[in-house]
Amino acid sequence: MTKRMVVAALSLAGIFVALYLLLYKLGMVGALTCSIGSCETVNTSRWATFFGIPVAGWGVAFYGGMFVLAVASTGERYAESVSVSLALVTAAGTGVLFSAWLTYLELFVIHAICQWCVMSAIIVTSIFLVCVADYRDTRRGSDPGDT
Repeated sequence: MTKRMVVAALSLAGIFVALYLLLYKLGMVGALTCSIGSCETVNTSRWATFFGIPVAGWGVAFYGGMFVLAVASTGERYAESVSVSLALVTAAGTGVLFSAWLTYLELFVIHAICQWCVMSAIIVTSIFLVCVADYRDTRRGSDPGDT
């Protein structure tokens, strides 16, 4: 399994988490299952939308984009492309920054933690770390397929 396949798998997990939160926000899921924290407080706060779109919707779009990019980059044509690897790092880094901002809002503005949001933060951080490792391997010219 290549590092980019790992990114695709993690992105798929992120899609499921974000989609669950989006379905809740759209009223298609009754109550959030949240054994730790205050998911409803976070997801009903004024910070749960960004530019009029639910934050979870941005999450679905982000993880979907990462999934498509990661899967497309596993093809023979892009397997050793430093540019594609840099695009993955840049996109994942943007996701980490957005997630860090959301975590700041949870801790210091909303004063509540959502376990699903924490899970998403862990997933996006993992994606970023794997993308950085892929970028380093690709720049060195080593086999990016090794994990």
